[in-house]
Amino acid sequence: MALNLAKVVLDCLKARPEEKLTARQIAEWIFKTYPAECQEKKANSQGGYINSDADLVQQLVAEISSSRPRLQKRYLELKTTEGRPRKYYYSEKSDVAEVAAAEGQSAASVPDAEVKSIGEHALYPLLSAYVWEEFGVYSKRIDEKRSSNRRGPNGNRWLYPDVVGMEDLGAEWHREVRDCVNQYSDKRTKLWSFEAKLLINRSNVRECFFQAVSNSSWANFGYLVASEIEGQDTLKELRMLFAAHGIGLIKLDAENPADSQVLIPARERDEIDWDMANRLATENRDFLDFVKLVKQFYQTGEARLSDWDQPKVER
Repeated sequence: MALNLAKVVLDCLKARPEEKLTARQIAEWIFKTYPAECQEKKANSQGGYINSDADLVQQLVAEISSSRPRLQKRYLELKTTEGRPRKYYYSEKSDVAEVAAAEGQSAASVPDAEVKSIGEHALYPLLSAYVWEEFGVYSKRIDEKRSSNRRGPNGNRWLYPDVVGMEDLGAEWHREVRDCVNQYSDKRTKLWSFEAKLLINRSNVRECFFQAVSNSSWANFGYLVASEIEGQDTLKELRMLFAAHGIGLIKLDAENPADSQVLIPARERDEIDWDMANRLATENRDFLDFVKLVKQFYQTGEARLSDWDQPKVER
């Protein structure tokens, strides 16, 4: 019997609801579960490009990837993540319920929410490790609990990023050049701002993005960071919003931070908004400590890893 790719892909994912699989993992499952149909497909192949079982699995991978848009239009429960590698999964949850499940909510309005093992706070050290290894950025966590409440319950809403960072532009410069720049201008550093989320999909993409816009308006580089990004339309929306506001996007690999990706590079702002930085420093002790570390760097020309949230390794 001929292999019905759409049916077997759906069968594979329905058998493991909510589990995220790559196209190769699905292809290997199909090869193992439907051996007769797969051998028939190999025997009927034309052009001489399927000569072995490995060739057949690779062909299945290609067909799964190319048929994805059509399958998703036909089966709304078939969903995918963005980034490399793309993963497929079957879920009957709404987009709102998926975000609630990721954030560990169990509100009555979202009865099918499930609590996941990883919380948003677990992303911060992973993010610090990634931006240090990838960009050489010294980072610091900003804890909103260390903020004043002088402006009322929502007076500081969307004011603070989750993580801030400082990039030493002269790390590889000759000492005489570093000393000269320190005396001449304030262009020795770039300041970064990061807003981290467990999951971004169609239901929360604009809220997450504009939270990052609000939190990062003071910095040279602002990034929205997500452990999971679900749906091609979500990524399209983020690219359109980037064109207007310049906030970048990082797909953070929670299992291996080194495999994280900058999906949308942030657009650099030439100047720091020091009025906004002053607002943050006035309202939050963590941000004030960050400013003190930047000041200390300019005074000494050195950044000590022990003062920051980086892994304790030398560059």
